[in-house]
Amino acid sequence: MASALCDYSWTSSPSNGHMHSSFDIRKSEKSPAKTLPVLETPISSSSQSKIPAPPPLPKLIVAKSSRRENSLQFCGIPKETRDMWDNLFEEGYAADVYLITEDNGTVPAHFCVLSIASPVLGKYLQDSKLKDGVRYVKIPGVPNGAVCAFIRFLYSSCYEEEDMKKFVLHLLVLSHSFVVPLLKRVCMRYLENGWLNTENVIDVLQLARQCDAPRLTFICTRMVVRHFKTVASTEGWKVMRRVNPALEQELLEAVVEADSRKQERQNKMEEKKVYLRLHKAIEALLHICKDGCSTIGPRDKMLKGGEVSCGFPACKGVEMLVRHFFICKTRVPGGCVQCKRMWQLLELHSRMCDVPESCNVPLCRHFKEKVRQQSKKDEAKWKLLIRKVIEAKNSNHFAARFSGSS
Repeated sequence: MASALCDYSWTSSPSNGHMHSSFDIRKSEKSPAKTLPVLETPISSSSQSKIPAPPPLPKLIVAKSSRRENSLQFCGIPKETRDMWDNLFEEGYAADVYLITEDNGTVPAHFCVLSIASPVLGKYLQDSKLKDGVRYVKIPGVPNGAVCAFIRFLYSSCYEEEDMKKFVLHLLVLSHSFVVPLLKRVCMRYLENGWLNTENVIDVLQLARQCDAPRLTFICTRMVVRHFKTVASTEGWKVMRRVNPALEQELLEAVVEADSRKQERQNKMEEKKVYLRLHKAIEALLHICKDGCSTIGPRDKMLKGGEVSCGFPACKGVEMLVRHFFICKTRVPGGCVQCKRMWQLLELHSRMCDVPESCNVPLCRHFKEKVRQQSKKDEAKWKLLIRKVIEAKNSNHFAARFSGSS
């Protein structure tokens, strides 16, 4: 909508005698220092008296992340009890189940313990055939170390860091297949906290989708989007393209959507900067016309000269625009670009001014009367522009206050 300010054309040119008689223009000196004070919204004493007292702060605030970390570091089960269950698993005393792994290794266990820890695994064992009172069950596709770590977790809810680092993907599959929620959460948290990289993210993403892990799926997708060029050159991406083209299409659409959102955010930021510059230009114009600045201002005001720095960043630019407006020989709408900007800046101020009768900006009342002669389409454009300028001003004001308080 910034184009409404630059593309607006005029059909008639009002008299400029009022502007010549209102300003005292001196030769421009050195550029004043550019500082922007933070404006605070005044609060009346009556409104302060009606504000209730805030409630007292809580005595202790514990972050969720710290609670989760503490729950992993501290356990209510005594160490002796955990050691007892670890010894029962490691010694395999009176084992009635033997799990046969991919590399023909065997892991002894107890049917009652496994059935209680994982009813799904218990049902799987119950359906197997007995041979001399012992059940022999094959678990294909999983190495012996991963099966040992999985069965040990079913006994004591403990695991070694090295086993988790080496077999985390196998443990994730086993915990999902045999419905062990605690181990599944441990595996997902381990994957989320530093195990992922651009080389394995595609493999983990496919596994997370199969194991019903939406949070892990989201984290993997976000990593693919952020590091798409690197991920697309990995071997995992090439294999995924052959075996799962639907996933490749989904990831490409996610990358395009992320780029579109990024471009949209950048466009909005640039648009906001334009509206904020318009607001600062209006502030500088009002400052020049009301109080005067170093070398330009009303005739009844004492100009400051170069002794005092100006607090309006846009003042120098508006001052140059005003000087050109007075000396320009064309000065007709559409004939001079800088004069056209001056006309439009004056009209924008007039539309935002609440006190046209006492306003010191030239032609403020004239533009108020001009508004009645415009079409509804032009009026809608100007209203949208004014709303955008006010929104940019408010957001900048709140951002300045927030950064100042922090």
